[in-house]
Amino acid sequence: MDLKIGDQVASLDERDAVDSLLGPADNSWQGGLRDAADHHIARGGAALREQRHQLLPTLHAINDRVGWISHGAVNYVALRLGIAPAEVYGVATFYGMFSTTERVGRQVHVCIDLACLGQPVPPGAHPSPCLGLCDRAPVVLVVDPGVQPAQYVLAPATAVQVRRAIAGDAIEADQAVPPMVPQVGTDAPLALLARIGKVDPNSLDSYRSRGGYSALRKAIDIGPAQVIREVTESGLTGRGGAGFPTGRKWAAVAGQPARPHYLVCNADESEPGTFKDRVVMEGDPFALIEAMTIAAFATGCELGLIYLRVEYPLARQRLLNAIEQAYDKGLLGYDIMGSGLNVDLQLFLGAGAYICGEETAIFNSIEGFRGDPRNKPPFPVEVGLFGKPTLVNNVETLVNVLPIVLAGGPAYAATGTTASPGTKLFCLSGSVVRPGVYEVEFGATLRDLLELAGGIPSGRSLRAVLLGGAAGGFATPDDLDVPLTSEGTRAAGLTLGSGVIMVLDDSVDLRAFVQRIAAFFRDESCGQCVPCRVGTVRQEEALIRLGSKPTDSDRALLEDIGKVMRDASICGLGQTAYNAIESARQKLGVFG
Repeated sequence: MDLKIGDQVASLDERDAVDSLLGPADNSWQGGLRDAADHHIARGGAALREQRHQLLPTLHAINDRVGWISHGAVNYVALRLGIAPAEVYGVATFYGMFSTTERVGRQVHVCIDLACLGQPVPPGAHPSPCLGLCDRAPVVLVVDPGVQPAQYVLAPATAVQVRRAIAGDAIEADQAVPPMVPQVGTDAPLALLARIGKVDPNSLDSYRSRGGYSALRKAIDIGPAQVIREVTESGLTGRGGAGFPTGRKWAAVAGQPARPHYLVCNADESEPGTFKDRVVMEGDPFALIEAMTIAAFATGCELGLIYLRVEYPLARQRLLNAIEQAYDKGLLGYDIMGSGLNVDLQLFLGAGAYICGEETAIFNSIEGFRGDPRNKPPFPVEVGLFGKPTLVNNVETLVNVLPIVLAGGPAYAATGTTASPGTKLFCLSGSVVRPGVYEVEFGATLRDLLELAGGIPSGRSLRAVLLGGAAGGFATPDDLDVPLTSEGTRAAGLTLGSGVIMVLDDSVDLRAFVQRIAAFFRDESCGQCVPCRVGTVRQEEALIRLGSKPTDSDRALLEDIGKVMRDASICGLGQTAYNAIESARQKLGVFG
């Protein structure tokens, strides 16, 4: 293929970053020196096409080294991977953490999303969507590019810290954010959070001393079919918001004759207000590794990928350490526990795109394409990653498998409610005394959660609760006794979503809050389908006009836009982009 490479040339640093990842280029067709054979032999073809999945890691390597991706770097990547420069550029510009405009030195990303709304962005800093640390708002992520790049989190960030970070001052290493589980040390009957705060997240021995890997041993003893049966009988449903029965999904993948099967852990929780998966990965990383190994065993997957959002440096560090130790102790790789089970796990970094939380957009991202969602059917259980049967679960869903295997599906089903068994992790942020991740059985109420979190700070009163995140809806003080189950919230016109409970007191500017939700969806739309690409822009414009000069025509237009996005968008982003806005108007009277 004639790639039509332009005149711009990559710098030595950019070439070295790429070559350090891919290995040196060995011929001129892929950016190396030209030799006599190259005049007569065209190299590439199938071998290059098989490297397409290296595109995002290669762009990360460049961005980590020099802080941005130049046109010369795009050309060099195109040569090395045999991808048209326009496609490389299209992927590089898709993700929020990359830049094709020169950025020199340190990058300071200041969260401007819902929990951090109103945080000023000083000159020299970059405004950022939710960074997933809403329990410690306001939040700032600092990135130092170089041969050994570094990331730091400031949370809660002070104005002085931000100014010093922009100035290039040293950042204390101990400012990595610890897990926030306020229930640690109480008598709360925890299952998913039981080990957090009690084990060393960097030690496999510490994890095993608290029962770690007993679930995998039992799973191997009872066999794949029985594991799937236990998961099915437990009634476990997906914890990412869709609520699909987990056992049915596992059985569907296991029954597919095409090989290989892939396992993808969706750890790209980018929903504003969501941080539960981060807390689990930071505080109990071996639990996720063990749970993924069981899922791979049960469904016949030999390769698992953790798709982790790049804004979680501490989770990345601890997961890489957990994977390395599991391999060293024979708990990953070949012949695990002497059972003949072979499972490999890898970490794959996203680059700042909310849409990649959609299960098929993840596949495109991993495969080296823009993170656009795919049409369904076919569904991932039949045609997923690299066109093969793929199991996709998020972190919370997977770690639920450990207590299910140990206690049995019926025992798990006996907790919670009949229609919503088990426990749920909720992310409490905003105007509460003790923000953090809380674990309760399904059926607890909003009032119960607010009491666990210490209630509203003294001197403030409750105005509303954003339930389910930006794609969710608003609860009022009259909804505090609604049971937090799928069926209970549905009956009240609400949604559990990913478990966001963002508490808003009487000081919050609800109009600015709702407008930020609209701006978030406008920014995060992948642009693939017209209803979402155009609708999210027009929705924000209508809200801005309603904020300054309300008219009935704009109110009617807003409703029409919302219905079109809901009915005609390809994926859940466009289908839910109007949810919270509609809820704010109907339940809170915002914008009339």
